[in-house]
Amino acid sequence: MTNDTSVKFIKGVGEKNAKLLSKLGIDTVGALLHYYPRKYLDFFNITELYKAEFDTSVCIRATIISPIREEKYKGKNITAYSFRIKDNSGEGFVKLYNVKFLAASLKQGWTYLFYGKVSGNLLEREIISPLIKPAGSEGFYAVYPLTEGITSNKISSVIKNALQTSQLTETLPQEIIKKYNLCSVGDGLNKIHFPTCENDIKTARQRFAFEELFLLQTAFAYLKAKNQQNSGAEIKNDYTDEFFASLPFTPTNAQVRVTRDCICDMQSGKQLNRLIQGDVGSGKTAVAAALCHTTVKNGYQAAVMVPTEVLAEQHFATFTRFFKEHNINCALLTGSLTQKKKASLKEALLTGEIQVVIGTHAILSDDVVFNNLGLVVTDEQHRFGVNQRGVLTNKGKHPHTLFLSATPIPRTLSMIIYGELQVSIIDEYPQNRQTIDTYSVPPSYRQRIYNFIKTHIQSGRQAYIVCPAVEENENELVSVNEYFNELKNGEFLGFRLGLLHGKLKPREKEKVMKSFKNGEIDLLICTTVIEVGIDVPNAVIMAVENSERFGLSQLHQLRGRVGRGEHKSTCILISKSSDTSRLKIMCKTTNGFEIADEDLKLRGPGDFIGKRQHGLPMFKIADLSADLPLMREAAKAANELLANDPLLEKEEHKVLLNNITYLFNNDFSV
Repeated sequence: MTNDTSVKFIKGVGEKNAKLLSKLGIDTVGALLHYYPRKYLDFFNITELYKAEFDTSVCIRATIISPIREEKYKGKNITAYSFRIKDNSGEGFVKLYNVKFLAASLKQGWTYLFYGKVSGNLLEREIISPLIKPAGSEGFYAVYPLTEGITSNKISSVIKNALQTSQLTETLPQEIIKKYNLCSVGDGLNKIHFPTCENDIKTARQRFAFEELFLLQTAFAYLKAKNQQNSGAEIKNDYTDEFFASLPFTPTNAQVRVTRDCICDMQSGKQLNRLIQGDVGSGKTAVAAALCHTTVKNGYQAAVMVPTEVLAEQHFATFTRFFKEHNINCALLTGSLTQKKKASLKEALLTGEIQVVIGTHAILSDDVVFNNLGLVVTDEQHRFGVNQRGVLTNKGKHPHTLFLSATPIPRTLSMIIYGELQVSIIDEYPQNRQTIDTYSVPPSYRQRIYNFIKTHIQSGRQAYIVCPAVEENENELVSVNEYFNELKNGEFLGFRLGLLHGKLKPREKEKVMKSFKNGEIDLLICTTVIEVGIDVPNAVIMAVENSERFGLSQLHQLRGRVGRGEHKSTCILISKSSDTSRLKIMCKTTNGFEIADEDLKLRGPGDFIGKRQHGLPMFKIADLSADLPLMREAAKAANELLANDPLLEKEEHKVLLNNITYLFNNDFSV
């Protein structure tokens, strides 16, 4: 059997078990063999009954010293089986439930291994529903993620049969295995499913975690090499100095440096494929406008795609202001335009009359055709799928591509999340940027917060209150709908309140955001739908209910909705949690990258790469919380290999190329 063989052909599977395995994502032999245990039960380390810690899983070797007693509970369909055991430390008691066949197999006078939690007192110990194996069965037993109808023992049995009959193909190049001292794929599979010692588990895990990270890094490096094609947009002259000189403010050194990075790429003859990462308010838009300006001055068009109409309108107003002195024709293309207006705009794009278009996914329509597209800018790139971004770039002849993101990612994870891109970071902020005072308070402060908000509204300002849940739920979270109704008819009666959440229709959301931006709403009660949103300089207060439920990076994104104008701004984190250490980090710094690094330490990488919107494959065994050093080794190995074979054309790298192709087709959705 090969990796592609259906699991139903493995001895012991059949049609019924094949359907159960399919629920676990196991349809082929390869998927089965790489279905790794989630933990191991240690039947090696024997503990005496009266030396075991309470409520801790241990393995006891003891002899059954009494008959098995059966007891049925009337009306409950429960049958209990109890008996006494003895080891060197004393006697104890075991109780099992609804395991007729297991109870019938146990024999008085025989010695067994009992794995479970010990409870009781100094005089009597008991183990409830332990796993039981005959003495002499010491070892590590794999426990797998399960679905109803199948057990870990069944999966182990099927895997053993598959290993005996499968033709295992080595998935890593031999030079990598040798250099990084990794075990073979066959040895690794045997050790990870059927370890004989702890070192087996460590060795196998090292091999497969490295393989996952290496494959991902190689895929990114391969993609980067393929992207290093000649661009159809030849940028001969750099006009960014001219553009920056026309701005009403002086750009930061970081803005100038990042712009130079991009221009250098664009003038190399190769396609620009770069991400600009910068905190809220760091000036990414000005950099993007500078590059659009140079692109147009070299005879090409530029397109800027953003996730919402309100954001598109905001960017359009900013770009129009920036381009006022440069005679650049800028247009706005969104779904809400009339058909007549759209037709006129599309005609102007086709003729080249419009040089820069800013819009939503409406730009992706088949009938939107450019005269000479030279630069594509995608703002908040994680909000668009890989396919959507590809549609836009295909509207030109290898146009330069620029991605913008205000989501701060720890530097240690950048090579994973944005591995196929060059990355530039704007890590400096304009001198006039507002400092946002941040406070963490208990719910008892709520009335004071309301009074604080009212005072600012009465002086002409606006505010947000963010709730984590849209509807009532069993987690006792504040419901945004209920919260809105309570405030509208109670504490904020007479004030202009707005409601915004993800379950509203797109048009309704756009209408609410426009009303808030136009000052028609005093207080916006919302969910995290405003995390990436509009620029409302008049909004000066952000209050977040149940703030302990959010990641630090998400709180930082929310906080970025205020402090965008000339008025002093405040962020208030309301939390009923007694542990406020996490939230105190928010009160200490407004640097998004520092906060992201802390978030990584506290919560692990799930916040950053566990989200499928990033387009990354899910790791089966690698854990970036523990495997960052291994990730660096894998990245080094990938770069070394592709330095000599960038497009994986050598025969010995054929299997690796096939695996990368599979990764693109099944996980990246390219």
